[in-house]
Amino acid sequence: MRTDIFARLDREPEPPKIEIPRMSRTRKALFGGTLAFYLAIVVAVLVSSSLVILDWKVMLFRPYQQWPELHPFLDYFVVLGQRGPTAVMIAAWLGWRSWRQHTLRPLLALGTALLLLNVTVGAVKLGLGRLGPHYATQIGSAELFAGGDIFPSGHTANAVVTWGILAYLATTPRARRYLSVMSAVVALGVGATTVYLGTHWLSDVLLGWAAGLLILLALPLFEPLIGRAELTVFAVRERWRARRRTTPSTPVASGGPRPAPVSHEASALADEPPCEPVGAGHGGHTGAGLPTGTVTGTGQLTQSRPHAVRSERTPVTPAGSRRPGHSRPMTGG
Repeated sequence: MRTDIFARLDREPEPPKIEIPRMSRTRKALFGGTLAFYLAIVVAVLVSSSLVILDWKVMLFRPYQQWPELHPFLDYFVVLGQRGPTAVMIAAWLGWRSWRQHTLRPLLALGTALLLLNVTVGAVKLGLGRLGPHYATQIGSAELFAGGDIFPSGHTANAVVTWGILAYLATTPRARRYLSVMSAVVALGVGATTVYLGTHWLSDVLLGWAAGLLILLALPLFEPLIGRAELTVFAVRERWRARRRTTPSTPVASGGPRPAPVSHEASALADEPPCEPVGAGHGGHTGAGLPTGTVTGTGQLTQSRPHAVRSERTPVTPAGSRRPGHSRPMTGG
């Protein structure tokens, strides 16, 4: 007997009514505060403020040497911030949700968030060109414009976006609260792990948290675009299905005439075996007692006599000479 857990895995009979997040006053305030924090971190690193000095103090402290027993576990835990594995896992979950709820919004929202993440974080990484702690050359320097790609932390920003999108797409307030706490723990843990391993400065992680949070807070601005993209995809799918229903099953040469549709009655008549003529193969009288060569009530003419087989025919010997009639013998000289 099926339980409620397995019943909830089935596809819903119709698309549910999902409340799409809007740019409320609270969200706008959070977006503005996060943006101000983001800009403050960038300026503090550009001017080599005390934040850069704190970066060096944490790096020279070398946490991976202070607590080496955590290293094996954190090497695996930091994978939760890598874009490839996390994107595949989250896309698989959201793909099932899309199928179950008859909507493409979860997958389109994930794609939009990842696109924004790649563009915004990648542009700042390449623009500032900061080197990581393992490649630093001068103590106390911000290591900017040196060809690096470490600022902001991509692992941290990716953890915020990929795990936070689950809370953003939650359909109930309870699920949204639980997923928000889970995504916050994962994002904070991934960021702290990169500092522990020495792959990022502390300021890299702070900017990565802010960058990921900005993307999640700005997603409601892209909901109209996501809705239009979903309608376009569904319209293309319906046109493709209609084309498949109207396409003939038999191959047609290029430029040639298309075969006429055959009705079910005609196809049924074509499948019936041919009827044998009345009286065929019988001599003398028919099975109904009628003499051969007579017309029946249905207007069919019975066969008068069967055709003889070639081997039964009497051979005919030609009479007389086979030579032409006016031929005469040739005489010599």
